[in-house]
Amino acid sequence: MWSALVLAVHFLEPKIVSQALRPYWHAGLNCHFVANVDATSICEKLKGLNAETTLFVMSSKSFGTQETLTNTLSAKDWFLAQGATQQDIAKHFVAVTSNVAKATEFGMDANNIFPMWDWVGGRYSLWSAIGLPIALLVGMGNFKALLDGAHQMDEHFANTPLPQNMPVIMAMLSVLYGNFHGSQSHVILTYDHYLRGLPAYFQQLDMESNGKSVTLNGTDVDYSTGSVIWGGEGTNGQHAYHQLLHQGTALIPADFIMPLQSHNPLGEHHDQLASNCFGQTQALMQGRTFEEALAELSTSKLDEPQKALIAKHKVMSGNKPSNTLLMDKLTPTTLGALIALYEHRTFVQGAIWQINSFDQWGVELGKQLGNDVLERIGADQDATELDSSSNALVNLYRQGKL
Repeated sequence: MWSALVLAVHFLEPKIVSQALRPYWHAGLNCHFVANVDATSICEKLKGLNAETTLFVMSSKSFGTQETLTNTLSAKDWFLAQGATQQDIAKHFVAVTSNVAKATEFGMDANNIFPMWDWVGGRYSLWSAIGLPIALLVGMGNFKALLDGAHQMDEHFANTPLPQNMPVIMAMLSVLYGNFHGSQSHVILTYDHYLRGLPAYFQQLDMESNGKSVTLNGTDVDYSTGSVIWGGEGTNGQHAYHQLLHQGTALIPADFIMPLQSHNPLGEHHDQLASNCFGQTQALMQGRTFEEALAELSTSKLDEPQKALIAKHKVMSGNKPSNTLLMDKLTPTTLGALIALYEHRTFVQGAIWQINSFDQWGVELGKQLGNDVLERIGADQDATELDSSSNALVNLYRQGKL
């Protein structure tokens, strides 16, 4: 079994797309993703790998992102400890980066460096060379089909009148619920096991893009921007958080996503999956009145006050908003269109709110402060120049390491 170990900070896109396209993987090839700087993450991945049959893909625009570089250096140390030589690095390490000089200095062959454009943001980058792991797993033909699906959605977004334009409609609904009806979160419900990672990807796409409080011209906003994106896989979520959707006090718009055909048809499994999906959307829309709940209890042996009490608890107001997105089958083309749909939805939201969906200064501040704290953690003196809370945390961390 040949393996690729992908070392990247923006790993969600290739990981989740690869996961979604599992039926299209080449036989005899596996792929693992490491992004977390927690040593446990990379150590657990390396345990099952053979250095001779592993390709390391380092994805970093700058070739200097702290988490990615640290993981890559640890992977290099492990590789050499397995008996490899410095010359072998050029055969087993490749890079996706804008900084070709640093990658060659690391020991990578210049022919094995896949450049990426400077202007590509991480969460929008799977269509670029960042998608290399996807292409390795499913082949260039299927990767091009993924790009084609996204292109078709691009064309739809660019050329379709606004009343029929899917990204515009979905963005306008989001603005309507958030800014006029007080909704603060949005749930993504995927009724397909291969799409189980999609909520986390759309979470990054939306929240990292539109979590902003200043307009393009520098004015503080006085309205809600962005929303908390969350979700999971149907039907598991029905036993976890659907109760909140149906009878909770918060308004939570929902997107249900399901292919009409399964890659693994087995008995009535897909029919039952579909019936659960459609039943949930129907319940959110219609709800249940007190009279309907009471009628359901008409044949029970409870007395009338007990029936009325239980019926009260079974009432659901309904009129809860949801979208249902269906595709014929989950293929590279339909997946590309689906992801591009949410990308354009995110952009339209930002345009309406007059914010920049493509910067991420909040993330950058955390990185800067983290680097400063790292220097102080390694210093001999205490971190007195930090605030009292951070100073105490650094000193407690030092004591705990002793």
